[in-house]
Amino acid sequence: MTTDYKPRLFARDEDIHALGEGLLACALPRTAWTHEAHLGACLWLLTERPDIDIDAEIAGIIRRFNTSVGGVNDDTQGYHDSITRAYVAGARLFLSETAETGLTARVNALLLSPMGARDW
Repeated sequence: MTTDYKPRLFARDEDIHALGEGLLACALPRTAWTHEAHLGACLWLLTERPDIDIDAEIAGIIRRFNTSVGGVNDDTQGYHDSITRAYVAGARLFLSETAETGLTARVNALLLSPMGARDW
């Protein structure tokens, strides 16, 4: 059971772009890779980077990032395929239902939606 939690919302598109680009370049500090960053980067990848095949590449992208910040990808820590793929599906479902068009508005609405919950 998750305690009452208010997500940290984004103020600008540039912040979301920086997260996505930082993830791809393995240039984010580990502390920046929060729940909100995961979902912001996911939505950014889905909507702003059609050149990236998320289904084929997401595992490698996140594993590379985890390793770049000293993390380990094993059965108990780091990249978890089923959780990641569930959230990607949730982000796609959200995008199919939302009327929001701006990047920041979409990411913030996702974070406030059931699909954006930490325990979704």
